[in-house]
Amino acid sequence: MKKLLFALLFVPLIAFGSEESVHLDKAPVNLEDYASLQRGARIFTNYCLSCHSANAMRYSRLEDIGLSKDQIKNNLMFASANVGDTMSISMSPVNAQEWFGAAPPDLSVEARARTPDWLYTYLRSFYLDDTRPTGWNNTVFEKVGMPNVLWSLQGEQVLKKSADAHDEHAAPEFELVKPGKMSQVEYNAMVGDLVNYLTWMGEPIQTTRQELGIVVMLFLGVFFILAYYLKKEFWKDIH
Repeated sequence: MKKLLFALLFVPLIAFGSEESVHLDKAPVNLEDYASLQRGARIFTNYCLSCHSANAMRYSRLEDIGLSKDQIKNNLMFASANVGDTMSISMSPVNAQEWFGAAPPDLSVEARARTPDWLYTYLRSFYLDDTRPTGWNNTVFEKVGMPNVLWSLQGEQVLKKSADAHDEHAAPEFELVKPGKMSQVEYNAMVGDLVNYLTWMGEPIQTTRQELGIVVMLFLGVFFILAYYLKKEFWKDIH
């Protein structure tokens, strides 16, 4: 039993070590940029929501990033759903298992589970691979079952050089063999908007929580000063 508990202590370290072995680019996350969040929401509903659900997220929550109910309903909802409904999909887990080999994960808190940097690098690291059933592979998630759903925007690229496993700062090199609808700069900006939205969706009240935390810390600081001098006043005659 002791050996089992001792081994479990090292599980987080092993997971952390495996994550660190992959080169990750810094995601341009700015949760106060509502224009970026709105663009990311549009990309998410157009390219991700057909296979990936977000069952912990309601469409109405998008009002928090400056969208009206009419904008949400007319531009981001493509099924007979209500604005108050969650972002669910019609595809059943059984069908997903049959078609893809595994059910696509729910993306409600994927940014919190994977980190924004992981998602930002992952979505830009697909490359052609004839050995894979989908024809695609990924340097961040090797042998991933997901195809490159954004290939028409990014284009088709091949892997020129894998990252050095002994150098955590080394990045793989790709060669674009067929251009997409976007330039590399435009595609990176689009993925940045999508990851920004996924980060916000994982915790919509993150900015409010941080602001409230600052207020609470300031209150505790003032209260500490008052309590300190009150304590001195009560105990001055005893000492």
